[in-house]
Amino acid sequence: MDKIYGFTHYSFFTEMSELAARHGSFDLSLGLPDFDIDERLTVFLKEAADNGTHHYEPLAGNPLLIESIIRFNAKRANSISVTHKEITVVPCATFALYTSLKSILNQSDEVIIIQPSYYTYAPAVVMNGGIPVYYDLEADFAINWEVFKSCISEKTKAVIINSPQNPTGKIWKKEDWHQLYELIKDRDIYLISEEIYDTYCYDEAEHYSSFIHPELREKTFCIFSFGKMFHTSGWKVSYMLASETLTAKFQCHQQYISYSANAPAQYAIAKYLDLFDPVINKRLMQQKRDIFNELIKETPLQVEQKSEGSVFQIVNFRNISKTMTDVEFSKWLTIEKKVSCLPLSAFYHSKNNSDYIRFSFAKKDELIIQALEHLKRNL
Repeated sequence: MDKIYGFTHYSFFTEMSELAARHGSFDLSLGLPDFDIDERLTVFLKEAADNGTHHYEPLAGNPLLIESIIRFNAKRANSISVTHKEITVVPCATFALYTSLKSILNQSDEVIIIQPSYYTYAPAVVMNGGIPVYYDLEADFAINWEVFKSCISEKTKAVIINSPQNPTGKIWKKEDWHQLYELIKDRDIYLISEEIYDTYCYDEAEHYSSFIHPELREKTFCIFSFGKMFHTSGWKVSYMLASETLTAKFQCHQQYISYSANAPAQYAIAKYLDLFDPVINKRLMQQKRDIFNELIKETPLQVEQKSEGSVFQIVNFRNISKTMTDVEFSKWLTIEKKVSCLPLSAFYHSKNNSDYIRFSFAKKDELIIQALEHLKRNL
């Protein structure tokens, strides 16, 4: 288990935010929104407290919330049909990822991780006795399916996908899920699909879930996050969709780890979800993305591909420095130029240097504008 200490830890990510605070910098490093949640959520949370909602909910989740999840997914532009026995309410997406792996992995099974990726994926594999196998996206952050295929072996037990993706902002489309299915359909390989930014697909795109694919869904643990949807990460309520068979396996392990999620928050989210309009959510965040991308054009920093989804934008910094590593550049930008970001290398197990940094635009408009105007004047 000592292997776990060799990974990038959350402390690296918070270090950039702490640097920003220490040096009075504009903090665009982490995907933590700095704006208020919908006040109706607050009202429903108070209602939960007044109603004495203080005890464990059922293992699968509050029945009111499960019904709301079914209705919400049916109303999507790309509708997801789901039954009560295919839903589990969980404390968070990271918990769902870890417990999904625990439900399927045997010692030394391999799990393919597409990089760049969020820092929790590989440690969750290792803590469950598995072996991470890393596939690096192409220079344009697209998948080369022939190269991806070479990562699959007789020991492969799962693939972890994130769409919309952190940090690249790329989204998986119907044909991508089909390509993946063709590679794993005749193998005992599962999919763990983290779709926590599902309400943030921009322009003409609509979220297309892995769980829509009629055959792939039988192999899939599909993870969503109310924390990301509603900017309530501290409430610790997410949910997972899986076949009835996989859900039973998942809940068998869940009962020994967390049992259930935050009861008052489950009630509040159940009441709110029927009122929630994902179009407004999308419009809000797309406006922030567009403000960021318009203003950054006035700096030497270069956006090669506008984010298709999520709350992050990848930016090339080589017009400013040909010699600094992305870690050095991120710290220089934070300390000397007063705008905080993250290096792309933090999202690779190799930690190899890159030409890119990642900004979050899940911030108040005025913070984005002030940060980019400051860079315009000082770069």
